Amino acid sequence: MQVGLHVSSFSWPGGAHSTASDLSAVAATAERYGFAKLSVMDHVWQIGHIGPPGQEMLEAYTTLGFLAARTEKIELLAWVTAVVYRDPGLLAKAVTTLDVLSGGRAWLGIGAAWNKQEADGLGLFFPPLSERFERLEEALEICLAMWSDSDSPYEGRHYRLGRTLNSPQAIRRPHPPILIGGAGERKTLRLVARYAQACNLPLAADLEHKLDVLRRHCEDVGRDYDEIDKTVIGPLDPGRDGEKVDELIGSMRRLSALGVSHYHGSVPGVASLTPLQVLGERVIPAVAEL
Repeated sequence: MQVGLHVSSFSWPGGAHSTASDLSAVAATAERYGFAKLSVMDHVWQIGHIGPPGQEMLEAYTTLGFLAARTEKIELLAWVTAVVYRDPGLLAKAVTTLDVLSGGRAWLGIGAAWNKQEADGLGLFFPPLSERFERLEEALEICLAMWSDSDSPYEGRHYRLGRTLNSPQAIRRPHPPILIGGAGERKTLRLVARYAQACNLPLAADLEHKLDVLRRHCEDVGRDYDEIDKTVIGPLDPGRDGEKVDELIGSMRRLSALGVSHYHGSVPGVASLTPLQVLGERVIPAVAEL
């Protein structure tokens, strides 16, 4: 099993003046200790279960570009991109740019978006849920078209592209891997089966059921269920003195038995770097062979 780091808060002791150096140190430490992926949220305000809206938040793709310049091996992505915050042609270009500048380490993490409060606050486009899912599928089609060998036009219900030209192309071929976030059984997991290399599911009691639903969707579209990476996002807290390490490893072992291949999470006190060291020395090696 792989372990990934999700940076979901930038409310660090040094404030904005040291955010760049703090984030550089976090990224370098995560890479040094074997974290497989490094992600940021695609939010413009802080989300409710982490803190109030006014807490510090950086724009996702600017931050990922910054991280590409300060790392060499760790894979980079937004966990996950809000599909309606950027037109798909521009999104494909942004992920391609990230892939080129990182030497082939970009993923497209994407979902239907949910934070109406921040969208309304900053005047971002935010249609009803049914339309967001329609746009999500079209965005996936457009990204794949732009990562293909063709530059043919795209004509959808919501998006029309006169020429899907994308130069330079992504380094990773046939395209940067796609991770779709969300656990919706009728729409989201169907899209995973059709388009994605990975799903992301919350750490919840019905996880096994959600995986069974994904398996059925794969059967319906003729997709090999086993070729999709199953990821979960959940707590990644080793404890102040490492007292939660054994519990964390046990949880990952149980998830691995269900077929989960990547555990992703935010680390409390990440800017101090110490918990990353504990995870890197005691957790990542212990679950590497799962």
